Amino acid sequence: MDARALETLRTVRSQGGVTAAARVLHLTPSAVSQQVAQLERQVGAALTERVGRGLRLTAAGEALADAAVDVAVALERARAAVEALRDEPTGTVRVSAFASGAQLLLPGLLERAEHLPGVVVECSDDDVALDAFVALTDEIDVVVAHRPDEPATTAAGWGGGVVVRPLLREPLDVAVAPGHALAGAPHVAPHELVDQDWIAVREGFPVATVLAAVGERAGGAVRVRHRINDFHVAAALVGAGHGISLLPRWTFGADPRVRLVPLADVRAGRYVDALVRPDKAERLVVRRVLDELEALAQEITG
Repeated sequence: MDARALETLRTVRSQGGVTAAARVLHLTPSAVSQQVAQLERQVGAALTERVGRGLRLTAAGEALADAAVDVAVALERARAAVEALRDEPTGTVRVSAFASGAQLLLPGLLERAEHLPGVVVECSDDDVALDAFVALTDEIDVVVAHRPDEPATTAAGWGGGVVVRPLLREPLDVAVAPGHALAGAPHVAPHELVDQDWIAVREGFPVATVLAAVGERAGGAVRVRHRINDFHVAAALVGAGHGISLLPRWTFGADPRVRLVPLADVRAGRYVDALVRPDKAERLVVRRVLDELEALAQEITG
């Protein structure tokens, strides 16, 4: 079997369809379909099936896609074995992070990367919904993602298709204007926030679950006036007196536009993880960048 065709089938699964896979692989949808058809002829079984307007893998397709992961890992492990014989592994590592995570981590990562001879780090920002981070690993070597700070949400929740390197837990504090009545408080309880105008992220993003918990603890839904996903815009609105918000402590603790007040009686925070496809995790340069990310996270939290 052709390793590229196996990679194509694997990408069809992770991206949820032929068109999306074609975009990631820089192929035409026709080329993707042809490679899948080639595999079907080789194994003598249908690998995909129509479901409504969508496409999903059959049981045979799922089994072959799982095996494709093992093949990709073995190939990268073989390359890494040769790479290990060099004095220093070299190469380019693409790193993506959600917006505020990029602000917190990418400047320090690039500074550290300058001391890694032969390693080039290329960065981008991708702020997507929680269920879309894993799919980014098809295109990006290291994806910095965030998840809610909830007992039911663990690093294992990203699924077995990626290697997860937990980086840090960042507390979320209530952001108020410097002149707000709560600005000097040591902490604030949920019942004190029910009558406030809130600036919140859109549903489906990790911080939204914390705000929902505030409402549950206070006995009523909070009053959301504005839906803003960009924390810098939210901070600007808070500073101008147009409401309060939840902002990450280490990312915005020094922002002069706002005052951050710890939230009492609600576990408010977010976990930040690095996600990597199993085959890419075998690359020595990727491992070096992951090590630097972990060291940077420990420096921040320490």
